[in-house]
Amino acid sequence: MKIKRSAGEQIGYAIIVTLLVLFAFSTLYPFWHVLMYSISDSGEAMSGGLFFLPRKPTLLAYRTVLRTRQIFVAYRNTILKTLVGTLLSLVVTALTAFPLSLKRLHGRSFFSMYIFFTMLFGGGMIPTFLVVQGLGMVDTFWALIIPGLMSAYNMFILRNYFQQLPPELEESAYIDGATPPVALLFIILPISAPSLAAIAMFYAVGNWNSYLDCLLYTNSGDLQVLQIYLRNLIDSAGAMDSIASISGKETSQLSAETVKMTTIAVSIIPILIIYPFLQRFYTKGITVGAVKG
Repeated sequence: MKIKRSAGEQIGYAIIVTLLVLFAFSTLYPFWHVLMYSISDSGEAMSGGLFFLPRKPTLLAYRTVLRTRQIFVAYRNTILKTLVGTLLSLVVTALTAFPLSLKRLHGRSFFSMYIFFTMLFGGGMIPTFLVVQGLGMVDTFWALIIPGLMSAYNMFILRNYFQQLPPELEESAYIDGATPPVALLFIILPISAPSLAAIAMFYAVGNWNSYLDCLLYTNSGDLQVLQIYLRNLIDSAGAMDSIASISGKETSQLSAETVKMTTIAVSIIPILIIYPFLQRFYTKGITVGAVKG
């Protein structure tokens, strides 16, 4: 049955749709601009303006950027950091959230407040660096993983999710002879997949975009991550050095701005591809875990 709207409702509906379209355009166009700029001819791209379609399409910039050794080193480190960091973060978060969700745990309020305190106050950049240095992790791969291994925010979301689960699930596992680790691994975690997937996406995006930890704790070029590589390209001299490292007449036709846009596109494409597959877990995983327990 078709709903008949009054003139005022139709005007309001048109305004809402217009605002949503403008908001969607303002959100998506920057990504589209970067992509279209990166596959446009450098000379045409330098003329400026909006990029709805590429101008004299060419993949020269991508061939040039992907021929540099350092971008593959940065990609390797970023992918390893994302995979290893996300996996370890999920393990530590789950092992912390599960005990704190149990009412029979003595002192759980104290431990919860202790962790919550870290959300309000931090030690600071220099004390954190001194801790990392004291543990001998400076200029090692683990310096990119350990300092930010667990997010208190994500832990509380997962803890609240665990609290919503029927206690009979855990009790039935114990009756069958399961230990708490077995109950967590084979009973609790499988039915917590939506919340775990949402939290995993938070950790993965954070690890992929991490910048400060690599800047502070590593000096070696072999540990450089993608975001540091992008920072170096922000400087026009850095972009031109990247071009100059590759011999060939074609590379002389590239501008520093095109190299920057291409590198940015290469860095964001993986996340843009993966995100739609996990986005469906967001609403269910976060809203259920956000209920106060």
